[in-house]
Amino acid sequence: MTAPLTPETLVYRFTPAADPQLSPDGRHVLYTVTTTERGKAPVSQIWLANADGTSPRQLTRAEKSSGSPRWSPDGQHIAFLSSRGEGNAIFLMDAKQPGDPRELTRHRVAIGGLAWSPDSRLLAYVAPVDPENPAEEPRSSDPPPVRVTRRLDYKQDDRGYLNDVRYQLFIVDAATGERRQLTHEPVDHFWPAWAPDGRSIAVQVPSRNEMASQLELVPVGGGDPVRIGPPLGFVSTFAWSPDGSRLLFSGDETQTWQADFFIYDVSTGITRRVTQDLPVLPDGGFRTIVPPAQPVWLDERRVLFCAIAAGSSGLYELDVEQGTIQLLQDWIGGTVGLSADTARQRVAVAYSSFDRVGEIAIFDRVAGRGTIVTNLSAAVLAESPPARHEHFTFERGGLKLDAWLLFPPDFDSAKRYPVILDVHGGPNGYYGPAFNPIQQLLATHGFLVLFVNPRGSTSYGREFTTRVLRDWGGEDFLDLMAALDRVLERPYADADRQGIWGYSYGGYMTAWAIGQTGRFKAAVCGAPCYDLRSMYGTSDIGYAFGDLHWGGPPNEHADWYAARSPSTFIERVTTPTLIVHGEADERCPIGQGEQMFIALKKAGREVEFVRYPNCSHVFLRTGPPAYREDLYRRILDWFTRYLGGPN
Repeated sequence: MTAPLTPETLVYRFTPAADPQLSPDGRHVLYTVTTTERGKAPVSQIWLANADGTSPRQLTRAEKSSGSPRWSPDGQHIAFLSSRGEGNAIFLMDAKQPGDPRELTRHRVAIGGLAWSPDSRLLAYVAPVDPENPAEEPRSSDPPPVRVTRRLDYKQDDRGYLNDVRYQLFIVDAATGERRQLTHEPVDHFWPAWAPDGRSIAVQVPSRNEMASQLELVPVGGGDPVRIGPPLGFVSTFAWSPDGSRLLFSGDETQTWQADFFIYDVSTGITRRVTQDLPVLPDGGFRTIVPPAQPVWLDERRVLFCAIAAGSSGLYELDVEQGTIQLLQDWIGGTVGLSADTARQRVAVAYSSFDRVGEIAIFDRVAGRGTIVTNLSAAVLAESPPARHEHFTFERGGLKLDAWLLFPPDFDSAKRYPVILDVHGGPNGYYGPAFNPIQQLLATHGFLVLFVNPRGSTSYGREFTTRVLRDWGGEDFLDLMAALDRVLERPYADADRQGIWGYSYGGYMTAWAIGQTGRFKAAVCGAPCYDLRSMYGTSDIGYAFGDLHWGGPPNEHADWYAARSPSTFIERVTTPTLIVHGEADERCPIGQGEQMFIALKKAGREVEFVRYPNCSHVFLRTGPPAYREDLYRRILDWFTRYLGGPN
């Protein structure tokens, strides 16, 4: 019998690679490797290897993290960010003979979006600026100052209370360290991209707590910036054409959760739609976790981009004149980031799949082949093999739906197994063939784990993903139950031992499901959307997200809110339920979990409420290691207690 993937193994033993950056000549690749030790914060260090993965060596060794390595276009220097010392700083290192780095500039606050100018003289980056304390002077007061708020987007998950604090664009001279702030309007600026002539920088400018966004062209030498795109549309990825006359971006004119490609002509100010209902989803990243995979122009007509189709990542080529796309590489897994050499022969991404965790992959355009060039997870997975997997499809309501089933590594079809349905968040998220720690934890401990992309999921086109609007808990719930019923037709799936787990919108669906049916014998409800009426006014995005998904504020749609809130049906619940929630969650605020717990407890139901101090909505990815280990263990113990194991 194989050793299962334990909470301790999942949190502490993997050393994932990320953020690969190819050298301009394509011969080498930089990437970060993260290690996690018990009782300490995770630490990332920068590594350098040949493009085929050979001769890897560690470049940084400070006790604090280093990351975001970026080659200068001339190949002479490597810039990177580090939290060594007080605050955060940009450092430079000689690319030919990497040694002790030189500090270039420092902030007391976070730094991101590091980008070299085309002539390798300047670096652009973003950092949060408080208009009331632009010099970043340390402040302490008892009691804290009174907070006066006049804007809707005054707080944000994973950032807390903001008021007018926003990320601004800076440039710094690589030789002298002299820096200059280019933007001052109290809006965020992210992902700087230099124009080929170095005279302007494109940045993403989000609004409505990132429910909408535009592009902004910022003149480096001074002058008024130019805003591109409608205020209530969104921008996902973007890149300058080689001659700088055009700017390609993915997004839409309204928030539809499905991006198309557009071209902005710099001289005329005219934007042209390039694609209509793109069947894949360009990888826009997740701002607080991973950056967008920015497109790469091959010439004045063809563009490489990363996108997700049916939950799986691929590398595509776009013809900007015809609006057609061609699949070059199906990774059959999940990729993040995109880096290419100057000749556009090699492309690097970070890669994960059902049986690989945090590796670096290189695609060779000449050979037409992708290769995984690192093997950092092999030793752990040899000792504790990942779950076996099966992909299947089914039809419901005229739609073809994707589902995946994970099996224990030592699966025996003669036995009967409890089945756990894992519901993704969003609801405009997606699942696919990538390594998910909680899914692997449960499957390697003897559970069948089912996950599905019901209607509303992204990576299937605009019409599919918008089917969930004003239908929360409707047809998507029936899609999930239909997938579960198909699994339960199998003789080894025990219909008497069904469980359900989900986080965020998955938490909503968990809370909804146990109020609609008694089929589940155990539930774990993570950061639930429980009472949509109170969530509208307390979530950092409720006022914008609620208008889009729920039709408007609750006072204007009281009947709908009552009909689609899990809180309305809580008296029906009989399922033993574990609620897990971060106390600093601004997206699905802790009050949602509190309301659900009190209602179940007062009704005499079996319920526990686990709260993680100072943790945001994304703590499953970025929270303290000890909390993630605790969460994994509690989920496993809860399902083991109420569902048992194979028999």
